[in-house]
Order: sequence, then C-alpha cells, then structure tokens
Amino acid sequence: MPTTAKICGLSTPATLDAAVAGGASHVGFVFFAPSPRDLGFAQAAGLAARTPPHVRRVGVFVDPTDELLDHAVAAGRLDAVQLHDTAPDRAAAIRARTCREVWAAIPVRTRADLDAADRFAGAADRLLYDAKTPPGSALPGGMGVRFDWALLDGFRHPLPWALSGGLDPANVADAIRRTGATLVDVSSGVESAPGVKERDRIAAFLEAVARN
Repeated sequence: MPTTAKICGLSTPATLDAAVAGGASHVGFVFFAPSPRDLGFAQAAGLAARTPPHVRRVGVFVDPTDELLDHAVAAGRLDAVQLHDTAPDRAAAIRARTCREVWAAIPVRTRADLDAADRFAGAADRLLYDAKTPPGSALPGGMGVRFDWALLDGFRHPLPWALSGGLDPANVADAIRRTGATLVDVSSGVESAPGVKERDRIAAFLEAVARN
C-alpha cells in the first residue's frame, strides 16, 4: 500500500497550495491558542474553501470544548478531528457529537506508552503515534521531537495508525521503511521557524514520501 502524507499546521494559501500540489492526502488545521499554528475560524474557512475535495481536512485539538469543536468543524469543513491529551471516553463522545472520524494521538517515549493505544479501540478511528514532548512543554506536539521507531516493532495496532514526531524531508523515507507506516504526519519538519511553513520543504517531504 502506498504511503500518504498529512501536512499539519498550515496557515497560508500558498503553503496549502504547495501541500495539495505535492500530493498530500490530508491537511491539518490547528485550533489550539498556545500554538504558533493556531487558526481563527475565518482563516480556517478560507483555507477549507481552497482545499479540493480529494484532500481531507483534519482539525487538531487539545482536549477541546464542545463549543470550540462545533465552530471549528463548521469553519474548517473538517473531515476528521485529531485529539491530543484527550481521554478515550471524551474521544468517543466527540466522535458521536461531531459524526467525524476521530484520530487519537498517543505520545510515545517508551514501549509502555503504547499501552494507551488499546484504550481507544471503539472510541477512535485512527491512532497517531507522536513523540512525547519534554515535561513542562507548552505544546503536546509540533516540536520536532522524534521517538525510537523500533518501539513499534512487533506491536499489535488496535486501529489504523499514522506516524508523527520529528519527521522531515531527510528522514521520512527511513521512517517509512523502518515502521511500515502508510500515513505520515509532518509539521515542524517543513518549517523555517515555529509556525512558518516553507513551500520547498513541503515539496521535498512529499517527494520523499512518494518515492516509497
């Protein structure tokens, strides 16, 4: 199965266009105020209107309120909701409320961290294995941190899954070969500064994915 890619944290028409032109299967819109990638609803609506139907729009949230979800799903025309720091029962409730595909982020530093995956069976549609950020970090992801991909060796995935955490144009091919991921997710790895995406880096990342 060919590997596809999500370019996350997009905030400008030019970088969204680069993701679409490069063949991204998913684009990510962040709705989390502390993030440098946070979008207002009007900004999200503009990007959503620019996204062609074959590219799926994913909203990224950190334990969101129902009010935030309702506004963001409508503005971003979201196909999926990606949840960080959200308990399985809350994820299940969000799935029922929004009638959208739910992705549950699993922060990973050790093999024991993968135990959380089983708790999302029946509550989410996809798992996103991401690097666990250092203690005290303001953000749960998007910080360019990667985990040891060998931790996934032999792991029984209870749901479809995607790989995230510290991916960039130089290492994504190795990550795909090492883990067998069929969907990879990048944010900081295609930036020149936090929240500043670069079109050439997006293109290079997607080219590397397409070669696998």
